[in-house]
Amino acid sequence: MERTAIIVAGGSGRRLGGPVPKQFQTVKGRPLLMWTIEAFHAADPDMALIVVLPREHFDIWKALCMGHRFFIKHDVVAGGEQRWHSVKAGSEKVEGDGLVAVHDGVRPLVSADLIKRCFAAAGEKAAAIPVVPVVPSIRETTAEGSRALDRSRLLAVQTPQCFHADLLRKAFEQPYETTFTDEATLVERLGVKVALVEGEENNIKVTTAVDMKVAELLL
Repeated sequence: MERTAIIVAGGSGRRLGGPVPKQFQTVKGRPLLMWTIEAFHAADPDMALIVVLPREHFDIWKALCMGHRFFIKHDVVAGGEQRWHSVKAGSEKVEGDGLVAVHDGVRPLVSADLIKRCFAAAGEKAAAIPVVPVVPSIRETTAEGSRALDRSRLLAVQTPQCFHADLLRKAFEQPYETTFTDEATLVERLGVKVALVEGEENNIKVTTAVDMKVAELLL
């Protein structure tokens, strides 16, 4: 079954800081986003790759690819104001009715094994997402103050989130809401059960300067 990855890299990187968006900042000699693209290419060299970027970043990315001699084939699509708009734009470029993965461009440490397991689960169940246990103690704010939650019942969601292509397209026919958190949420609103795949602790989302140092060490 044909497989496609939509790699979403539309962030401004305000929390990370620096002169360029976080997906373009250098880790081990090249931009973070290149490591992410390479991870999917290594998992399946025949996989179609769609990278979603703000239109104003197209020239920056093109120059970076030329400068780093980065020749892995991928299509670049203009993103939108929010993640919902960006993933929708990417999904519209997916060809055929195979499987689609949606992945954060700043999760460069995703393994080939996790990518393959998520695709396999989606092929069998129609939708699959990787999850890991919540380690810190969690509290929920209430009108009276706060209360502790049972973390043994909670899971942290990662990417890649994988779906049948026609299912993802149908999910994005629903109107945009500010409460949108991820693609699995949209799919569940269609009444489709999302399968859970064991994620990886190393599959971190690089958001802060500390995350960047951790990613550099692990890479």
